[in-house]
Amino acid sequence: MASNSFGEILRMTSFGESHGFGVGVVLDGVPARLELAVEDFLPALARRRPGQSEISSARREEDRPEIIAGVFEGRTTGAPVAILVANHDQRSADYEHLRDAPRPGHADQTQAAKYGHRDHRGGGRSSGRETIARVLAGVVAGKILPPATRIMGHALIVGQLEARRFDPAEIERNPMRCADPDLAGPMVELVRSLKEEGDSIGGVIEIVVENPPANLGDPTFGKLKARLADAVLSVGAVTGFAYGAGFETATMRGSRYVADSSHFGGILGGISTGETIRFRAAIKPTSSIGDLARKGRHDPCIVPRVIPVLEAMTGFVLADCLLMQRALGQP
Repeated sequence: MASNSFGEILRMTSFGESHGFGVGVVLDGVPARLELAVEDFLPALARRRPGQSEISSARREEDRPEIIAGVFEGRTTGAPVAILVANHDQRSADYEHLRDAPRPGHADQTQAAKYGHRDHRGGGRSSGRETIARVLAGVVAGKILPPATRIMGHALIVGQLEARRFDPAEIERNPMRCADPDLAGPMVELVRSLKEEGDSIGGVIEIVVENPPANLGDPTFGKLKARLADAVLSVGAVTGFAYGAGFETATMRGSRYVADSSHFGGILGGISTGETIRFRAAIKPTSSIGDLARKGRHDPCIVPRVIPVLEAMTGFVLADCLLMQRALGQP
């Protein structure tokens, strides 16, 4: 099973399965002398882990990481950094009825066809638990980026409900991570009602990057928008990506498009301008519904838990591009 690594100079390799011993990441290309401790990872992992509220999966995991290589006396050495998070609350017996019954909307059937076998216990490598590796990598990437760079994700749309206000202070005040205080409550109620019905719902996440480094990305195949799209679309729950004005540009006149720099999403010609970067990602409804949802432990709406994953992937791409700039001696 190839393609478990991502990045150019800064490179992550994800490993582990949902119901195996644990999951983790090996990071190559991490600069030496960065301060790094277990405690640095805890806030980000807490935002991603299950069991955060009544509208998320009931799986309970401490998600405490162990740094097993690449750090000495609290600083990175320049060697590969390896981090492991053990699994404790996996209940493989809950999935035994799926041994010979591929789940609709999951990777079960395609993985069995490609590899001649599959891990029926929560999806194995295709489980959302794999995203722990990405969150770990994002924490390290954040130490490479300038302190002024701030990456924020929020629930822009859930079902037919769309946020109209953006107040960053509201994001962590509600379980949906909605930045609009007027819509957070209705979003929670929608998801709660669908959970009771054994159904699920999707949504749209917006990522906002304030004070990003300028000049990141290249004008042809290495465009920053392409690197971000690659990173975001590699997350299993994501089904769409758009930056700046996105698909609205298809119906815009040029005079309107060039009149507002926010339409560019902080990227021109594939290169960051230094202005705020904005993009959106479409998140599918959870495929485990009905009796399948009641027998297992599944999120009726995965949007809130995907947000820290997309923030991490965004930071990783920006840090990788920044290291490429430094390697080439470019400003």
